[in-house]
Amino acid sequence: MTADAFQLYGTHEAEPAPRRLRAGKLEADLAGGNLRSIRYDGTEVLRAISYLVRDRDWGTYSPEISDLKIGESDGRFEVSYRAGLTGPKDTKLTIGVRIAGTKDRLEFEADARTSTGFETNRCGFCILHPIVGVAGEAAVVEHVDGSVETTTFPDLIDPWQPFKDMRSISHTVAPDVTAECRMEGDTFEMEDQRNWSDASYKTYVRPLALPWPYQIAAGEPMRQRITLSVADRRVANSVQTSETSGVIKLKPGSRGGRMPIIGLVITPEEAAKSLRAAATLSETGAQELLFHFDPGAGHGVDALRDFAALLAVHSGRSTLEIALPCRQSPAEETRQIARQMREASFRPDAIMISPSVDRQSTPPGSKWPECPPLEDVYAAAHAAFGDIRIGGGMLSYFTELNRKRVPGEQLAFVSHCTNPIVHAADDLSVMQTLEALPFITRSVRAIYAEKPYRIGPSTIPMRQNPYGSRTMENPRGERIPMANRDPRHNGRFAEAFALGYAIRVLDADLECLTLSALTGPFGLIAEAGEPVAEGERRPLFDTVQKLARLSGATWTECTSSAPSEVLAFIAGEQSESSLHVVNLTPREQHVEPSGLDLASSEDRIGFVLEPFATKFLRLANTAVI
Repeated sequence: MTADAFQLYGTHEAEPAPRRLRAGKLEADLAGGNLRSIRYDGTEVLRAISYLVRDRDWGTYSPEISDLKIGESDGRFEVSYRAGLTGPKDTKLTIGVRIAGTKDRLEFEADARTSTGFETNRCGFCILHPIVGVAGEAAVVEHVDGSVETTTFPDLIDPWQPFKDMRSISHTVAPDVTAECRMEGDTFEMEDQRNWSDASYKTYVRPLALPWPYQIAAGEPMRQRITLSVADRRVANSVQTSETSGVIKLKPGSRGGRMPIIGLVITPEEAAKSLRAAATLSETGAQELLFHFDPGAGHGVDALRDFAALLAVHSGRSTLEIALPCRQSPAEETRQIARQMREASFRPDAIMISPSVDRQSTPPGSKWPECPPLEDVYAAAHAAFGDIRIGGGMLSYFTELNRKRVPGEQLAFVSHCTNPIVHAADDLSVMQTLEALPFITRSVRAIYAEKPYRIGPSTIPMRQNPYGSRTMENPRGERIPMANRDPRHNGRFAEAFALGYAIRVLDADLECLTLSALTGPFGLIAEAGEPVAEGERRPLFDTVQKLARLSGATWTECTSSAPSEVLAFIAGEQSESSLHVVNLTPREQHVEPSGLDLASSEDRIGFVLEPFATKFLRLANTAVI
């Protein structure tokens, strides 16, 4: 890798380029033994077909692939390989794979065997349908009992599984073009992965209501097959393959609002470092400090004293984020925290409180953990903390908020986080999660209407794993799901991701958006032991600073002809407005503004965005023409 690539990703390790497979109008990318971006005549039919094995913490194994053979000829392709992996106590699993594609049919077969027995939470196929252009559209589901259901893909995010006991699902790809995905070898069901900010509906093997982890018995074969069939009923001379000019067009839209304030999360473990970096904190311009406080993790009055010291050098607002242990009554625990706050002379502007157990996900079919009624938790918080604003929601992700909807009438605001590496951590999947954000915010608004709404902290590294006992250590700086450190946080990738994130949630009319910490693995400043110099500002610093400076300003939408590649918005009043643009891809993008009176005459004609670049362009006195 070149130094430039290191600046993009924060690592010298390159993602292997996928192998493009073609059979007539049917195309797919082979990556890591699985299929991505499955298209017909240029339109995405499926986002992925993958054979995945999960451990007891829902971590994904990375199998070693051998005997890989790829053949393409006469309008078809074939792939075969063996995949081997090792589990705890030196248990072994071997998977034999065959993939075959023709002009209108794709088959993916897998035969898994173990000689030792093998523990897993899931072993089998995952099929991803895209969400853009599919959400709210018709689907036909055939169930394992042979019954057929005509239904729709959920528009608002479904907290549970929209479809169960599946044998196949069909949908319209384009006018007069339909696709059927048939799943054999086990019982499949679908979950709405937008809950986790994945840009997909996921159909997976083995219903979640069944026990996990489970054992694959030694010598027991597990055979599964996925078949994708495309029916093209278009008249031959009317078929038109879409062509693009390679230029992305931007033009002003009609929607608008106010920019949110920008926050930074501060943990007790990072409070002292953050105080030493007080000058840098001031330079970020962040208006909100979100202090994390978890008595169950040993946080007490000393942590609150550190928070008070930070407030003394911070001119903005603050919120105390409490993970309430609920080992005693909510009234007793909140009174104790209130006493500690008084002892530490710490008084935040708001408190975000949630039972600690609610950070752990409760999948379908699982028993909800013991927890006091949320009404009692919020009533205790109001009584203990007086006139401080009390907010609630989830310290984890929208998934938990969607499944356990909090009584909003007792709250001054609702909040949740997101994380882009819950299920996959490759560059494309991470950036695609931005597509899911408008669906998340629209779903929150459907539940809580005009209630003040906050998001964050939402970072690429994962701070807490609701689906297992731990986040994944990442000492080698790899791209792995559920990792508590991610190399891209050090690169321009994170800078582009953060600006893309902010643009995608503008419609939500957020009160506050938190995209980073000041120090530590989620911070704006590099720490010791990283490949960049300790104390150096990560590229993400620039995005957070720009967003903080725009807080409270008016924004106007700017539509993109390729929103998965380039996003933009207009900020400021017409007399002092600017265009903010971000390239979400590792390729140069040629951008052509339309109806935007840019101050620079050269930029009015068009401009080039480097990979993962953010760009700020001033507009003339009249913002749109």
